[in-house]
Amino acid sequence: MKLARIPLHWLILTGMAAGMLFGVVAVNLGWHEFTKDWISPWGTIFINLLKLIAIPLIIVSLINGISGLNDVSRLSRIGLKTVGLYLLTTVIAVSTGLVVVNITNPGTYLSAEKSAEFRENYTGNAVQNLSQPEAGPLQFVIDIVPDNLFKAMTSNASMLQVIFFSLLFGVAVILIPPQKTLIVRNLFESLNEIVMQMIHLIMKMAPLGVFALMAGLTTQLAGTNPADTLQIFGTLGIYALTVVIGLFVVIFGIYPVFIRIFARLPVKKFFKGIAPAQLLAFSTSSSAATLPVTMECCEENLGLRKEVTGFVLPLGATVNMDGTSLYQAVAAVFLAQIYGMDLTFGQQLTIILTATLASIGSAAVPGAGMIMLVIVLNSVGVPTEGIALIFAVDRPLDMLRTVVNVTGDTVVASIINRTESIP
Repeated sequence: MKLARIPLHWLILTGMAAGMLFGVVAVNLGWHEFTKDWISPWGTIFINLLKLIAIPLIIVSLINGISGLNDVSRLSRIGLKTVGLYLLTTVIAVSTGLVVVNITNPGTYLSAEKSAEFRENYTGNAVQNLSQPEAGPLQFVIDIVPDNLFKAMTSNASMLQVIFFSLLFGVAVILIPPQKTLIVRNLFESLNEIVMQMIHLIMKMAPLGVFALMAGLTTQLAGTNPADTLQIFGTLGIYALTVVIGLFVVIFGIYPVFIRIFARLPVKKFFKGIAPAQLLAFSTSSSAATLPVTMECCEENLGLRKEVTGFVLPLGATVNMDGTSLYQAVAAVFLAQIYGMDLTFGQQLTIILTATLASIGSAAVPGAGMIMLVIVLNSVGVPTEGIALIFAVDRPLDMLRTVVNVTGDTVVASIINRTESIP
């Protein structure tokens, strides 16, 4: 069987398993220096590639997505309500994730010694920024607006400022007559295709990158005591369980309230109607790939108007990533706890805002959530090198959070169908 025919997620899982196995072998054979010098650098290169594409992805995806919403200008009330509902559900999802992770505290299950070891080996300069005092209560708002775009683009810690500019640029484009912005729209549409292709190329290196990251991580943290390795993956299991709990709270606790009260649909009928789309979302980990089935389920099984599904659902695939945003919030706090950081209330508010805005530019393809996580981690100064630890369980969590993403799209479409009429 050719490697090209093997699904990427199986290659990533294989690389992960091989990396852990190599790390265990390296520990027992004393290959620490070899792993550090010849294996770990490939993991660093992969992380750097994720960082490299983050800012171009944000700029191009946001501007291309927003500037393509011509209907927002003609259907301003429906457009604003749709975007508002998407942002509301995302904020609720992120907040749910933060509540759950602050209750379970999965990062604290790693011993103080291993946490200190992890912090020493996988900490960048970003942590130093946490010690800088805030100038005032509105400093959080001030920091959103950049005074120099090009300066903001040179630092991954200024991602939120780049998002703000991209949103402003996209809104300005749709307020100008389309014939005057045709060249700009076509340019960003082409750039978006190029960036998506770059992501696909980067993700082809994912199996090698994951192998190197897991090999280096296992070698660094496992030591010579097998119990240490079990502790690491036990902690990782609690983190994964925390994400799953958060996702289940959203899909089975929060969404039914919206469905019953605002969409006026029987909850059982709703979930039965969108089940095919949920299953496809689980298997593909892609909201975009699931979109045709999602629209068909909403129209045929739930009776939603084509005018609604044609506007709301494609928009949702661009700006609504409830499951992904919840996962990013849990992952950020988890890694902060692993590094021994105590995130303040203000920093957790930053996570809510950054994860919400970052979800708008998140590509509806497998693996894009990991790139957006880089943005969230940088916003609160958590070293992105820690991503190596959570790669082990990312694929199954990606499948689950995509189900939540698609379900959130259909919830909002059902509400719009119930409360608005499109001319």
